[in-house]
Amino acid sequence: MTKIVTPDWIKYDIESTVRQRYEAGAKQQQPGLCCPTEYEGDYLKILPQEIIEKDYGCGNPTRYVFPGETVVDLGSGAGKNCYILAQKVGAKGQVIGVDFNAEMLALSRKYQREIGSKLGYYNTKFVKGKIQDLQLDLDLAETWLKANPITSIEGMSEFGKECDRLRYVNPLIPDASVDVVISNCVLNLVCPQDKEQLFQEIYRVLKRGGRAVISDIVCDEDPTPAMMNDPDLWSGCIAGAFRENQFLQMFAAAGFYGIEILTRQEIPWQVIDGIEFRSVTIRAFKGKDGPCLERKQGVIYKGPWQQVLDDDGHVICRGERMAVCDKTYQILTNPAGPYAQDIIPVPPYEAIALEMAEEFSCKNKAIRHPRETKGLDYRLHSTNEQACCNEEECC
Repeated sequence: MTKIVTPDWIKYDIESTVRQRYEAGAKQQQPGLCCPTEYEGDYLKILPQEIIEKDYGCGNPTRYVFPGETVVDLGSGAGKNCYILAQKVGAKGQVIGVDFNAEMLALSRKYQREIGSKLGYYNTKFVKGKIQDLQLDLDLAETWLKANPITSIEGMSEFGKECDRLRYVNPLIPDASVDVVISNCVLNLVCPQDKEQLFQEIYRVLKRGGRAVISDIVCDEDPTPAMMNDPDLWSGCIAGAFRENQFLQMFAAAGFYGIEILTRQEIPWQVIDGIEFRSVTIRAFKGKDGPCLERKQGVIYKGPWQQVLDDDGHVICRGERMAVCDKTYQILTNPAGPYAQDIIPVPPYEAIALEMAEEFSCKNKAIRHPRETKGLDYRLHSTNEQACCNEEECC
């Protein structure tokens, strides 16, 4: 697991620094908090100017969301992305904005009725929570605190127990409940020691086959100690930036597959001490866990590479009928997934029911003989009596 830890020389409270900066950003526009971003379509037309001016980001993850989906926006801020998504997912979809900042939540909630009236439906919700702890509803936790002020160590313990109870009984975002998680320049603001949990939480709330689409600031080298100790650079999306290759590794370590860079700024947003900081948008999918079952399926990789390696270590050779288990077959051929445009599915001549399927013995590279998909006794177009081949190494 890729780990990020807080250096012991950071001499300020990162969370408080970020909260204070964005509280100020909710009251007065701060151009330094964002990169210029273009949005397709006319989605901004119905948004109040206050939301547009006081929303801060570095990309456009909303581009990759579709009608009818349930979406969570991490660090939803003034609500611009949520209100764009409200239009994209339509009346059958749902959009949930999560933010820790009371000022930003008040701003995003301020226009819910007005925008819903313009759309003719109400499909947005803004909730208070930390994006690295999507189980705890902070509005409910604060309600309990008001009724039970902490005045002792025992009181702190009781509050901890109540938070655990809320996570279990009334989670802010339940397990496997959303189709898409988006975020726009927020993950870098999370304390280093919480970032591993952050990716695990994104993974937890997604349905099987769901995806994360994250725009954030990355750097080509690690930020220097001086940068890490500058509160303005932390709240300004610099000090907490992910190193570019490490950012993708964090998704892989959490269990995601099909991880890809959708957009990457060619010209850096900022260069500080020779280190380049730029915006990227990453997409990653959930659902490669589970049993491997033999249903005589195969896939053919179209090319242009001679061979490719998937996230489970399977080598897929160009032009060959590769033997895969049912789980891998579904992942590689799913039209909504990341691979289908490069893969030719080879289903069996006669389908094998899941309950009748045996365990598939995975190999890194295994060719599927054509007769395996057609069945051992298949002779419709065959005049060659040679016995069927076993799986064998390729390339």
